[in-house]
This record gives sequence, structure tokens and C-alpha cells, in this order.
Amino acid sequence: MTTTRSAATYTARPISPEALRDLRTGTDDAGRPMAPFTDEEGGAPLRCCLRRSEPGESIALVSYAPLRRWAAGTGADPGAYDEQGPVFVHAEPCPGPTGPALPFTDAHRVLRRYSADGRILGGRLVDDDFPSALTEAFADPEVAVVHVRAVEYGCFLYEVRRG
Repeated sequence: MTTTRSAATYTARPISPEALRDLRTGTDDAGRPMAPFTDEEGGAPLRCCLRRSEPGESIALVSYAPLRRWAAGTGADPGAYDEQGPVFVHAEPCPGPTGPALPFTDAHRVLRRYSADGRILGGRLVDDDFPSALTEAFADPEVAVVHVRAVEYGCFLYEVRRG
């Protein structure tokens, strides 16, 4: 899933299928088993398929450590920047993203930039031109990954990488 802006290409990445398998069949990143429930109202931001839940879907709120999972694949050591937080996912496997290339941009968001060694390089509140904010974030060659987060709760929504 990519979007192009000013000759730069970015990829919005949902939680990986491998991590989702772990979260659904074992324990979450805080060591708790998944507890599925029926979402009566809908509207939960699902990190497995990067869309909002529909009323009646079976979803779960699990603890997820996005930087820890990314670091495990890159060899980085995020140290004290390693954190975990709540994310909604489908309780069962889903087809993955089918919506916009940069989802959940309909509200204020925070872009948190990380270096290749897992250290925070800064953050920015984004309230309008999301693609330009990503272009600005990746203008710094030290930026390896950007986390998109909700302002109201600080929750991780998805990560963005170059290419």
C-alpha cells in the first residue's frame, strides 16, 4: 500500500501477519491472551486492515509493542523507547488493508520519527496536509520509520517507511 507525493513514496504498514498470528493465538505483548468481543457500535481503528470496524464484527483489544517488533526485525535496540499500548484487531484473520494508502488521516495525528537504532528523533502534530508532513519527516536522512499515532489517546495506528 503506497502513496506518492513530491517524488517520495511511503508505505503505510498494518501490523504484520506474523505479529497478528502471535497476538491471536498466544499472548499479546503484555503477556495476556486475546479476549475477543463483538463490537456493537463499530468505529474502532483496526490495525490489522487499517480501517474502522463495522457494528457486529468480532474484534479484540490487545497490547502491542510496535517499536519492539520493528527492532526485532532490524537489529535495533530501542532501549527505553520500547513501549506497548492498546490496539484493536480483528479476532480472526482478515484480508488486510483495502482502503486508502494513508488511512486514519481524518483527525489530528502525531507523526513520531525514529532512527535506524530505534531512538526517537522527534514528533509533529499533523492537522491537515498529511502527505506533506510525511515528506517533511522523511527529509531527514536519519529517519528510518515513522509511527502514526492518535492524538486523543497516543495510541499507535500504523508505521510508515520509505518505499
